[in-house]
Amino acid sequence: MNAPVKLDALPEWQLSDLYAGRDDPKIEADLTAAKAANDELVKLKGRFVALRSDPLHLGELLDHGIGLYESAVNGLWAVGAYAGLASSVAKDDPVWAKFEGDLRTRSSQIGAESLFFTLELNQLEDNEIEMAFKAHPPAARWRSWMRRVRLSRPHELSPDLERLLIDRSPAVANWVRLYDETLARLTAKVGKENLSLPEVLNRLSDPDVTRRKAAAQGLAKALEERTPELALSMNTLAFEKQVEDRWRKYPTPAASRHIANEVDADAVEALEAAVVEAYPRVSHRYYALKAKLMGRKTLDYWDRNAPLDTAQPRAYDWKQAQGMVLESFADLAPKFADTAKTFFDRPWIDARPRAGKQSGAYSHPVTAERHPYVFMNYMGERRDVLTLAHELGHAVHQTLCQPLGTLLADTPLTLAETASIFGEGLVFERLLAAASKAERLGLLAGQIEDGINTVVRQIAFHRFETRFHAARLEGELSAEQIGAIWLETMGESLGPAIKLNKGYEHYWAYVSHFAHAPFYVYAYAFGDLLVRGLMEKRREDPAAFAPLYEDLLSAGGTRTYVEALRPFGLNPRGKAFWTAGMAQMERLVDAFEELV
Repeated sequence: MNAPVKLDALPEWQLSDLYAGRDDPKIEADLTAAKAANDELVKLKGRFVALRSDPLHLGELLDHGIGLYESAVNGLWAVGAYAGLASSVAKDDPVWAKFEGDLRTRSSQIGAESLFFTLELNQLEDNEIEMAFKAHPPAARWRSWMRRVRLSRPHELSPDLERLLIDRSPAVANWVRLYDETLARLTAKVGKENLSLPEVLNRLSDPDVTRRKAAAQGLAKALEERTPELALSMNTLAFEKQVEDRWRKYPTPAASRHIANEVDADAVEALEAAVVEAYPRVSHRYYALKAKLMGRKTLDYWDRNAPLDTAQPRAYDWKQAQGMVLESFADLAPKFADTAKTFFDRPWIDARPRAGKQSGAYSHPVTAERHPYVFMNYMGERRDVLTLAHELGHAVHQTLCQPLGTLLADTPLTLAETASIFGEGLVFERLLAAASKAERLGLLAGQIEDGINTVVRQIAFHRFETRFHAARLEGELSAEQIGAIWLETMGESLGPAIKLNKGYEHYWAYVSHFAHAPFYVYAYAFGDLLVRGLMEKRREDPAAFAPLYEDLLSAGGTRTYVEALRPFGLNPRGKAFWTAGMAQMERLVDAFEELV
């Protein structure tokens, strides 16, 4: 049995590659440079439309103007990334909160001056833009970025209204800030301990049922005490969204997210339908099997992720996690492992949990001129190793597409999850291959539960958001009403073998995605099932797969998800594609049932 992981020995990042501190003069210099580029762009106002009948000069102007826009973005995003990264490990420090808020306001004011740019580009007709690209070929490299800009063309408002929304966006963002800071300050009383949100969530996987139950009830009580503020934040953000969606004529609350992801609504609906149809065959059946294995007819919700072995689960120290990730990435191709290794060699990962650090995990790309930073709360469990692989998959992806520049490297969420989930899958394959027969049951259980959490649970989250936003149209919802929607959607997805005990109605409150990025969550399911298709292609021919996969990642946001998957012979537009992914999950449940 491994010794417990020494949390104080885990890495913390150093942000000095960005700025030395809040008072670093480079911050002001970068903001000044961004404003200068933006001011140059503002001087071009009106010229794009004026040159619509002059393809050569319009092409030259497009190339120059988009270049200026990217320069301004690089400066503003770098400063914003620094503020966000530094604040994410100091959510209990009001000085960092003020610094981040003030920078967001300044950046918004600078960026608002070039609001005309994309609005003016969208006054051009498609054929005028194509003729300009042909007349001045260097401008054609921006074609994919222009395609993404023009997706919002039918939903744009007048310049004055667009400016109003930008000017007030920092105030609206403070509702998200309130949500984040409320959760960051949350502590749950569990026995004699006061646990932070990451710590108490981790305790829900403890081998000891009494410790799991105490953690679950402690978290429920802590969330209940904060639901008035969190429900008000959710209601206010939803109302703000309603108003903007109405003015922009979006047909559904999720429509703006689909556009941002470059995904057809029909594809998301097909994904949702395939997952919901598979609820009984995957999640319902698995939890019934797990209950049977644990000698129960039903499981309390705090037993959902309980380890099957009541002994203390195996712990992985940081070096072991690093080794598994790098070896797994190397199995795919040496370039992936070499890129990931850089993050271990440099102070670019923050893994140590500590007071004031927010929960969750992410890889922040900053800009294409900088390097990504990886954030997580490492506790030493199997799922933490997989989370490390997930975030380093993002980091490798973000690094490979940096040569494209910031605008073209920016990847829609649905494709942005590809490398991360693929990284998890590679590490799991290594864990399973090295497992004994006795260990396989636990590993299969963990993999099925991860799949349920990533696919089934995220689609249930999506359905919760859909119902919440529909109900919000009729007026503000109380915390109790939100909790009722939560119980309904979670009950549908988990099935009759999971008992949603008293207190679970408050658990919607810790899912910060609902405030941060409405309708973001389906991207996890989209990415997971998409990766299952890619991993099947890798099994067919590993040598041929690696260069195609590297090409997919290196393309960043220059291809739609349909274009990205075409070289692999995959078509994600049809329900059959998603049903096949769910069938793979079902086969894992079959394998688990054989061992029960």
